[in-house]
Amino acid sequence: MRASRLLSLLMLLQTRGRMTAQQLADELDVSVRTIYRDMDSLSAAGVPVYADRGPDGGYQLVDGYRTRLTGLTPAEAAALFLSGLPGPAAELGLGGLLADAQLKLLAALPPEPSSQAARIRERFHLDAPGWMTDPEAVQHLSAVADAVWEGHRIWMRYLRWKQPREVERTVDPLGLVNKAGNWYLVARDPATAADDPSEGLRVYRAARILDQRSLPERVERPDGFDLAGFWRGYFDQFRDNLYTGTARIRLSENGLRRAPILLMSGMGQAAQETAGPAEADGWCTATVPIESIRHGLVEFLKLGPDVEVLDPPELRDMLTEAIRNMAKMYGV
Repeated sequence: MRASRLLSLLMLLQTRGRMTAQQLADELDVSVRTIYRDMDSLSAAGVPVYADRGPDGGYQLVDGYRTRLTGLTPAEAAALFLSGLPGPAAELGLGGLLADAQLKLLAALPPEPSSQAARIRERFHLDAPGWMTDPEAVQHLSAVADAVWEGHRIWMRYLRWKQPREVERTVDPLGLVNKAGNWYLVARDPATAADDPSEGLRVYRAARILDQRSLPERVERPDGFDLAGFWRGYFDQFRDNLYTGTARIRLSENGLRRAPILLMSGMGQAAQETAGPAEADGWCTATVPIESIRHGLVEFLKLGPDVEVLDPPELRDMLTEAIRNMAKMYGV
């Protein structure tokens, strides 16, 4: 622990320059007396650190004493910091490691890349979840991540959407994916994959894992398995299977503008992509995918008077009935 703290002290001084003992103590969550002892240890080890006395004083390294990471351009350093995701890293139990790694990288960089990387971190931040939604609380995420990393089979109790709701599964975890702030476990059923390693791949929503434990059996990853490639194919198939029908609609200018915000992403995007030229009244006609008649009813009600459903007739009739009942409810 002390060796790690001494290295952190060195990295802080390389990265930030002069710092007081109190600032270092606050940064490392130790006492000022501990900082004094650690500084004596660094000096005894040959690190050229010295202290300036007075109210503007503090500890700093002799000018030019740096560990340089060669071969890294300013743009590459900036990209590394832009790719750091503190939220997901913290959820995986890696938040402290990420912060330490970034500190060491800043300390190792030459002045120009270090300065640019710091500016990137100050000016750009990724907040993955959508508006008005909070990331799901995933009780067993850290333990599942450990199993993924260590390559151990896991047993889990899982809550699915159909009956029976609670089921038990023994799976080989292959990877974790964060989609829009929610975590998904990509795993393989070892029984199904016994004959064909490419079979038995499943996706589980991590928040629905009610209980889990790591098993001693080791995971044999399929040859050439590409987590990102699998997820792209899975997502494309999921989207294709999600929308089983289409609806032809008319949209006002305001409705067309609000469709990508209020409707599900595939519907809102399709509305703008398929919208025809504006008619005399300013409205246009578009064709959008829908999951079902009931799903179309719920989605199009979001646009209120800025949408008119033309087809299918069943959806138009259902909307007519819903609007009639709403008018009656409000005494219109």
